[in-house]
Amino acid sequence: MRVFLMGYPGDLGGACTEAWHTVKLWRHFDADVRLIPTWEADDRWRSRVDELGCTTHAATAETLDQVPGLAGSTVISFCNSAFLANAKRLRELGCRLVWANCMTWLFDAERQFYREAGPFDAFMFQSEFQRGLLERELAEFGYESHQGHLIRGAFELDDWEFKPRTHNRGEAFVVGRAARPDQDKWSSNTWPIYERVQYANKRALMLGMDDRTHAKLGAAPEWADCLKPMALPARDFFKQLHCLLPVNGGARENWPRVGLEAMATGVPIVAQNEWGWREMIEHGVTGFLGDCDEELAHYAAMLAYDHDLRTRIIHAARERLVDELASPDVIWSGWQQLFTSIDQQAKEAA
Repeated sequence: MRVFLMGYPGDLGGACTEAWHTVKLWRHFDADVRLIPTWEADDRWRSRVDELGCTTHAATAETLDQVPGLAGSTVISFCNSAFLANAKRLRELGCRLVWANCMTWLFDAERQFYREAGPFDAFMFQSEFQRGLLERELAEFGYESHQGHLIRGAFELDDWEFKPRTHNRGEAFVVGRAARPDQDKWSSNTWPIYERVQYANKRALMLGMDDRTHAKLGAAPEWADCLKPMALPARDFFKQLHCLLPVNGGARENWPRVGLEAMATGVPIVAQNEWGWREMIEHGVTGFLGDCDEELAHYAAMLAYDHDLRTRIIHAARERLVDELASPDVIWSGWQQLFTSIDQQAKEAA
């Protein structure tokens, strides 16, 4: 099976990370993976995809028709503006188009394409929450439910070391979060919530803050360490945490990768009882979901005081990650169904 990905893995951006993990998954199941970077490939990442056995095609918007094997093939993209800008051209080449919107809203360029050319051939949704939101908006452009496929984001477990940080009663208990510095990712109630965690010797470690987030959250307490984006590798960040306590200030989480990373490394999660978190976390079993600021702080304190509870949560979350949320077989099955569906559509249209 041949599949083209328009876009390229990279160090920055959720879509670039998603692309890397997805390409690894496809190659694990022997798919013939072709990549079209938009419009150049970083040499280091080129080496990595070459090692996987992928083919990278150098192209521009003007030379897409010269890419070997592209015409009539399946082309997938994750939140890539160049894909949206060239979708009409790809359709003229007979390509079957699959769009993976990582957000919970439609991009302006999406809407423009749908108005002029109708919906893509298939859509990948990472959570039922996201699917419910986007399908309502897509319906006005002729989208039908059979075009949508729930496929959890590919996640390479081998990239993460499962090594929960030990915590003895009375020792500093580190809570924190990592997010890009968009203001909607950070709640103005962050410091009041963290302050309410009833554990005297607590610390906070925050990764991804800049002037915008500091302006929204206000002065950090003396027990908090606030790091700039990419100031610390994600793996080193999780090694220092006892609890992940993410609180958003407007952004609605679709399928938060930071949650998968926490589960993979052995960091228990206390999150808002909203959005994609509800599908990722089983309350009281693989993490905690809080309905209000007080509950978020309470559950974090519970983990600080109860070693056995924290241990059970950590191992139950890891087990669910391995068996379901990050299972290559489960995720690949979803992609297989999508590919079969669009192949059938093509046959019916022929």
